[in-house]
Amino acid sequence: MVPLLNLNQLRVFYHAAKNLNYTVAAGELFITQPAVTAQMKAFEESCNLKLFRKKGRNLLLTNEGRTLYEYAEKIFKYEKEIENVIEEMHELKRGVLSLGTTKAYARYFMPLMLTNFHESHPDIKIQLNEGSSLDMTNSLLEFKNEVAVIAKAEDVPEVNFVPFSKEEMAIIVAPGHAFTRKKAVSFKELAQEPFIMKEIGSGTRKLVEQAFANANCEPNILMETSNTEFIKQLVQRGDGISIVVKEAVALELTEKKLAQVPLKNFQIYLDVSIAYLKDHPLSPPAKAFVDTLTTLRAEEIDPMGIGAMMVKILAQRRKAAK
Repeated sequence: MVPLLNLNQLRVFYHAAKNLNYTVAAGELFITQPAVTAQMKAFEESCNLKLFRKKGRNLLLTNEGRTLYEYAEKIFKYEKEIENVIEEMHELKRGVLSLGTTKAYARYFMPLMLTNFHESHPDIKIQLNEGSSLDMTNSLLEFKNEVAVIAKAEDVPEVNFVPFSKEEMAIIVAPGHAFTRKKAVSFKELAQEPFIMKEIGSGTRKLVEQAFANANCEPNILMETSNTEFIKQLVQRGDGISIVVKEAVALELTEKKLAQVPLKNFQIYLDVSIAYLKDHPLSPPAKAFVDTLTTLRAEEIDPMGIGAMMVKILAQRRKAAK
């Protein structure tokens, strides 16, 4: 039975066979020539093969030595390639960013944010996954994503939630709705209207339900959906009202396809976080993305939302393009 291959001895053999000189091999390996001789003697004994022969001052490979050298050359060629790959991953010249976010963020905020990241790190492949805040939190626990930009749907001890932005929420109604003739409305008034609610597991759903509970009333839920576009269409048709992230309906409010109704003595903000697992080091791409968002967030002041951050990114890009 052939003994387990000693890779350290194989490395010494490779350098000795490549140079056909123990002294040169010793210099490349930063060891002494006697150490090379000792390692080669031990290697030949473990293989039970004669790998070198001497002819005068010259060192020659035996047929067995030449065969073994061909394989050793391939092994250490791949070793060098592996070292290069590791270095490239650390230098962000190679790698994958697995990122989770909500459908609304994926549609309205992530394109520009990821374009900005990609321009700084063009060799990083980005995998963007969408779902509710709770789904994306679970995706971290299941190692499907490394980072998520989400609202905190529930407390999860294994996950770090780093505050990123405060998103203003808007009560939206159809332009001709009776609420548009009021200066402000209460939650008890909202509870009298058919309500289009975000799906269970979303940060918005948790926030809205808590707000109604604090006002000692419950929403009259007509429909639940994860699709913000569908919510906007239903509200625009007058089928119900809803509360969504204001930035997601900014265009419709500007074009007067939807109307916003203020709350009486109250404003709702959705806390959005950068989420990732505790006690699990981030990969270089994930760390670079988190650092990018953290730097961007550190320069803003509550209640600044992601929409304002996007404006800032666009301004920076226009300035850089000049």
